[in-house]
Amino acid sequence: MAILVAASNAFAGGLLTNTNQNAAFVRNFAQEGKIDITSIYANPAGGAFLSRGWHLSLNSQTAFQQRNIETTFPLFTKNIDNPEATHRFEGRATAPIIPSFTVSFNREKWSISAHFAVSGGGGKCEFDKGLGSFEAAYAGTLEKMVPGVLPPMLTAGLIAKGMDANTASALAATGQYKGYTLNSFMKGRSYNFGLQLGGTYKFTDNLAAYVGIRGIYATNNYNGAVNPSIKYALAGTENTIPLNDYGIELNCDQTAFGVTPIIGIDWKINNQWNVSAKYEFRTKINLKNKSEINIAKDEVRAAASSVLSQFEDGKKVREDVPALLAIGVQYAPIEKVRICAAYHQFFDKNSKKAEVFDKDAQKWVGKQEYVKNNTHEFLLGAEYDVCKLVTVSASWEHTRYGLEDKFMSDLSFNLSNHMVGAGVRFHVTKRFDIDLGYMCTFYNSRDVTTEVAPNLFKTDHYERKNHTFGIGLNLHI
Repeated sequence: MAILVAASNAFAGGLLTNTNQNAAFVRNFAQEGKIDITSIYANPAGGAFLSRGWHLSLNSQTAFQQRNIETTFPLFTKNIDNPEATHRFEGRATAPIIPSFTVSFNREKWSISAHFAVSGGGGKCEFDKGLGSFEAAYAGTLEKMVPGVLPPMLTAGLIAKGMDANTASALAATGQYKGYTLNSFMKGRSYNFGLQLGGTYKFTDNLAAYVGIRGIYATNNYNGAVNPSIKYALAGTENTIPLNDYGIELNCDQTAFGVTPIIGIDWKINNQWNVSAKYEFRTKINLKNKSEINIAKDEVRAAASSVLSQFEDGKKVREDVPALLAIGVQYAPIEKVRICAAYHQFFDKNSKKAEVFDKDAQKWVGKQEYVKNNTHEFLLGAEYDVCKLVTVSASWEHTRYGLEDKFMSDLSFNLSNHMVGAGVRFHVTKRFDIDLGYMCTFYNSRDVTTEVAPNLFKTDHYERKNHTFGIGLNLHI
């Protein structure tokens, strides 16, 4: 039974990376070429060109996401409550408050800065009807299991009602399996908290470099259960029997700590052009499980072992954060207009992931083996100073994943997408700004067919929706 895996991130970025760290990103994605307190994450070297003194940015975002899967499987027609071959499973991920802050202290040639945010993870997600992968597994298991389980179960029930053993056995043999019901749910929570510290130095009035480090604390929780029942006909009547001994319960906490070295450079060519580059090294994340798994029957445990093995108590599971190369440029054709562009590459192929059992190769492999190409992102943005008090902005981003079908499952799936954002900055005073932004993500849908058993196939249709709002307060002292 495949039940739970890390909640996919609800933001822009690679497989385990969030690049939207504040409200300024929500209103203008291409932050890499900018010089601003809100751009310290995207362009840390650019912080060297801020004015002398203290700079502070406080932010919060609210994200709403839906992860919907339509699963088609022939044996779903045996589901008493929904006897259709295609079932829809809806998951909702909500993060009402996503805090972040950035602070920088600047002198003549150097500055030091700190940045805290949710650097990865997707908040909370719940599938109140479970997932198609484990319903398909149960539908197939029950189809094979019931002929052996039903007669003795009915015989015992009839004997308990006072019928003699021979008569009970003969009558029980006429019982007919009508179908199943499945009471199941899945909840997941995934957060990577990142605290970044670093410093910059200006080699010239136009060139600065950055060296820093980010500590990441990863915390996940997975909580789910499956409780099956079967319906049978006997002597003209239909009854339901709960299969309590064949259920599964899981509650798993995962924690880990990792370190990300970061380097960056910024070239302020003149008042019109600014160019930057940043490289974040791969972060080793080795999640340690603290689990409670309740599986009564050995045959169910055997069927579920290939997936549930990653949740064994005390086991460590790799989920590295990939290295990132980010390049950005900003051009100001006139004083009031700024045009921004950026490019990201996440080196997913070189970051180790949890192992899964490859049926074709008949061995355990890390999921990074199913990454065909690294993730690429292309970002464009523009800002216009309407007046001294108001700046408006709009932006576009395209994220392109290179994942094989084997990487995809209803447990964890990523879809290439386009994203648009817009917002406004209010210059309340010379030292105080307010950022407001909204972004919406348009995901490409995808169909993946897998073989559940010999000549028995399951098809999943994946869809996602995402809306994010952001507010930021920026202070310059």
